[in-house]
Amino acid sequence: MATDTTTTGTHTPLGTPTKLSTRDKLVLFVLCAAQFMVALDFSVLNVALPTLGADLGMSQSGLQWAVTAFALPSGGFLLLFGRIGDLYGRRRLFLTGLALFGAASLLATFAWDPASFLTGRALQGLGAATIVPTGMSLLTTTFPEGPARDRALGISGTLLSLGFTVGMVAGGVLTDAFGWRSTMALLTLFAVLVLPLAPALLPESRTPDRPRLDVPGAFTVTGGLLALIYALSTAADHGFARPDVITTLIAGVLLLTTFAYVESRTTHPLVSLPMLRRRTVAWGNLGGLVTFSMMSTVVFVLTLYLQEILHLSSFETGLVFGVQGILSAVAGVYAPKVIGRIGARRTLIASLTGQAAFTATLLTLTTHTWSVWVATAAVSLASMCHLGAIISYGLTVTSGVPDEEQGLATGLVTSTQQVGITIGIPLLGVLATTSGDLMSGVHTVVGIDAAIALGAAVLVAVGLRSRRAGSGTVETEPLGAR
Repeated sequence: MATDTTTTGTHTPLGTPTKLSTRDKLVLFVLCAAQFMVALDFSVLNVALPTLGADLGMSQSGLQWAVTAFALPSGGFLLLFGRIGDLYGRRRLFLTGLALFGAASLLATFAWDPASFLTGRALQGLGAATIVPTGMSLLTTTFPEGPARDRALGISGTLLSLGFTVGMVAGGVLTDAFGWRSTMALLTLFAVLVLPLAPALLPESRTPDRPRLDVPGAFTVTGGLLALIYALSTAADHGFARPDVITTLIAGVLLLTTFAYVESRTTHPLVSLPMLRRRTVAWGNLGGLVTFSMMSTVVFVLTLYLQEILHLSSFETGLVFGVQGILSAVAGVYAPKVIGRIGARRTLIASLTGQAAFTATLLTLTTHTWSVWVATAAVSLASMCHLGAIISYGLTVTSGVPDEEQGLATGLVTSTQQVGITIGIPLLGVLATTSGDLMSGVHTVVGIDAAIALGAAVLVAVGLRSRRAGSGTVETEPLGAR
């Protein structure tokens, strides 16, 4: 790994690979707590939407914007803010994002009308787009490649997955007990707790030279991602036939195509095309895209199944996903150890295969109440494999990347996460909601879902063939090299 990253401040070097110092643990706590907070925001509001709409006078179609207003900036600006952090200071941008997220959550907590609430949600999204790539790059530049980084990313990945699940359960409990505003107040509390600790603990890091920012690249990739995320988020609720969905899909494809052309011509590209040609980056991100999109789809259709077919209450449904969250946390503890033994590449392939196999088990679901046990076991075991895929694909993509490009690499990782979460439900979930027979629709979706995950495992296995596998080590040569 390159060592010419400029670092200011004092940071105690990591000790033995298997034991972190007290300071290292505190750094990890701050970074992971911020990531957990953002993951929580993806799901904590879902159960509260009907109550929120009635309180603020939002229409049914307007409620979609409670989710989309956050998803648009949080996904659209990830690459841009990751690169700005590389150039001008990751710690500085991370702290700015934390402050913005906390202030935006406070605004959403005390929102007095739809406009003020949606403004808060959009600003939360901007804060998240700042926190996630800079937080991840601070983690990967603080903990050196090998067992220490494996362990750090294992904890981070566990909390990322757990945050989404905890959000689903906590959202229902908080809304029933204290009202929808308590879900936003919880996020404010997280920001207030983390922000005072971060300045003294986190080291500053940036590239030693400051090349100019690629403005045309930033405009086209941000615009393309915004258009794509809007189209897919809207399609999840209204289908692909709406004119605005079709228009923004086309615009997104055109802008991203233009972005690729711009990057091939500029001296200081926002995204290095040679980096995208790395086997680890290309195939690792494919694995990440599939594991996120397919798992989010499973959770969506399983929620429909449990509530609409088995007629479970919101609380009972939350218990099912609570078991899923606990087993995901267990997987997060052991995944780095598995990676240390067999390498990130093999772990990613095995995890995708396991996710596919346990998802396929859901094909046995019926309308009988005993199927809840099958559903709980299958989704929990699939989530354990999903967690292994999250950690191993993050290691795969960032392994061998110089410190000065870690913000870009982690920006790609987190963009893959956001796009994956966004595209799964509109592409597959609608097959269940538009099916005349919901049970048949659920079976169709989980069958396709499992096939896609298995296909991705095969493609990653072929694409990431390596001569050497070690502790988190995978092949890093360009795609065209043999």
